[in-house]
Amino acid sequence: MKTAICYYSRHHGNTRKVLDAMAGEGGVDLIDVTAQQAVRLEEYDCIGFASGVYFGKFHDGVLSFARQYLPQGKPVFFACTYGGDKGTSTKALLEIAKEKNCPVLGEFGCKGFDTFGPFKLVGGIAKGHPNTQDLERARSFYREIKERLH
Repeated sequence: MKTAICYYSRHHGNTRKVLDAMAGEGGVDLIDVTAQQAVRLEEYDCIGFASGVYFGKFHDGVLSFARQYLPQGKPVFFACTYGGDKGTSTKALLEIAKEKNCPVLGEFGCKGFDTFGPFKLVGGIAKGHPNTQDLERARSFYREIKERLH
């Protein structure tokens, strides 16, 4: 199975750590949505979208990328890291998937160290995350996605 995970990860690299864990399960190409590259997602069996949660939603770059490049009918999944909580962060991606008739295979989320905005004043929140357990849960989530598609 060949999977593309289109992502945005800055600040502390929390999301990238989670994606590296998933990619360790094999068959994954990580695509940074800020790299301004032409992509052919039609060549993949499954497509993931990943980001930190910013004010309750995925990064705008990921949403724009999904609108532009997600092919019709491709199975998708979502992954995110967050300081506070995940909330309804995947709502916009779920709508994009629905518009393009893409089945949603699942969502993964875990805490990620956050010093954005006011959290910087208190030294950040969710320190130490993603941790070893979070990364193992990410690997397990991706293994389940692979099993479901086989």
